[in-house]
Amino acid sequence: MNLVSTTRREFLHRASGGFGSVALSGLWSDLQAAPRNPLGARHGHHEAKADRVIFLYSTGGVSHIDTFNHRPQLAADHGKSVTASRWLNKSGEFRRYLIKPRWAFQQYGESGTWVSDLFPQLGSVIDDICVFNAMHCESDGHDKATLAAHTGSAQFARPSAGSWVSYGLGTENRNLPSFMVLAPAAPYAGAQTWGSDFLPGCHQGTQVVPGKNPLPNIRPRVARPELQKMELDLLARLNRAHRKTRAADQSLDARIRSFETAFGMQREAPEAFDLSGETEATLKLYGLERGATSGFGWQCLVARRLAERGVRFLELIDVGSNSNWDSHGNMADHARLAGAIDRPIAGLLTDLKQRGMLDRTLVVWTTEFGRTPFNTNANHAGREHHNFCFSSWMAGGGIRGGLVHGTSDEHGILADRDTVHTHDLNATMLHLLGIDHERLTYRHAGRDFRLTDVHGEVIHDVIA
Repeated sequence: MNLVSTTRREFLHRASGGFGSVALSGLWSDLQAAPRNPLGARHGHHEAKADRVIFLYSTGGVSHIDTFNHRPQLAADHGKSVTASRWLNKSGEFRRYLIKPRWAFQQYGESGTWVSDLFPQLGSVIDDICVFNAMHCESDGHDKATLAAHTGSAQFARPSAGSWVSYGLGTENRNLPSFMVLAPAAPYAGAQTWGSDFLPGCHQGTQVVPGKNPLPNIRPRVARPELQKMELDLLARLNRAHRKTRAADQSLDARIRSFETAFGMQREAPEAFDLSGETEATLKLYGLERGATSGFGWQCLVARRLAERGVRFLELIDVGSNSNWDSHGNMADHARLAGAIDRPIAGLLTDLKQRGMLDRTLVVWTTEFGRTPFNTNANHAGREHHNFCFSSWMAGGGIRGGLVHGTSDEHGILADRDTVHTHDLNATMLHLLGIDHERLTYRHAGRDFRLTDVHGEVIHDVIA
């Protein structure tokens, strides 16, 4: 190799060839100025109760009144009509008809929390969970509501919550990304939901697709690892020399760090995805058969393994923008979808608790909005989008378990008491990680941006 005549571009091409676009996500981004080692572990603004987040997202809009928001009056008033003035603040004769919950509810745990028959396994661990039954957001459209749930902005692409956490706290393991997304497909709004937007590209999520090859092209093309290491070391020296000639552009530090992370992933990521060493009892806990490489149980178990290895923010998306919880015509689909995630999530919480990890791991479950407690007739088989009230929950990481925070009106139409906006949920998540959501900012286009924009209140009542 002629080292004198070889260009940086040639080295970039050669060294990146074995990593693939996923492992080097953000490398080619137009990165803004970033501090040295932008993924270095950092402390927050105050003492943290959680070290990491596992963010569970159910795509399509899960019905709150069929899952966690027990509204017996809705069942009693089945078939009665309601006017639009109840929820749209508009006058007129626009009418809809109340539809009772499709599934029965039972009380679980010492807390006596009501959970529907869709989630019996989650019911068994409900004393570790705090349910928010008065969630609300601005949009009832999938794309906007999904963006808002992930980035705090329904109108424009902004950095995702995972990117903000990565930017604020860095990573605990330099061989793995600080933000990883385990998803068989993208939700509504696509990869924007885990993008870093104007934050340095090293903070965007790395997608892991369940299957036999979860990170395509992770294996190096260079047969000898020592040769690849030499190439990367030389590339790093070239980048550092290039950086010195551009003192005002610190973004090359992020690019160098991306190469280092990708190189480390070749060693550590395959081992994290290999479940062959897990016991039969653990596999059963997640509802997995030996040798399984996909399904939400696989996602949950791999998330635990990645959390053990220091990944700061893990998002698990159950399904993509097709065949999801968007049950306009057939609420029976909820049974199939709930059955796919009920045992794995309960298993994840149980496993984390048994390993002493739940106290420092914040687990969040949410969806973009709820579903209407009414429709055009009382016998309609489906429910429509409903952003005025829905349910989410948190567990572990400093959260008071066995608590239900907030209530809706008697029919689940409007969030009524102790309401929680998406901004409040994000503010609370950051607070538990030791981050002041009002102080975690980034200067872009002449103003300071943050995950919660100019909104958000920490929900102190749910913090242990």
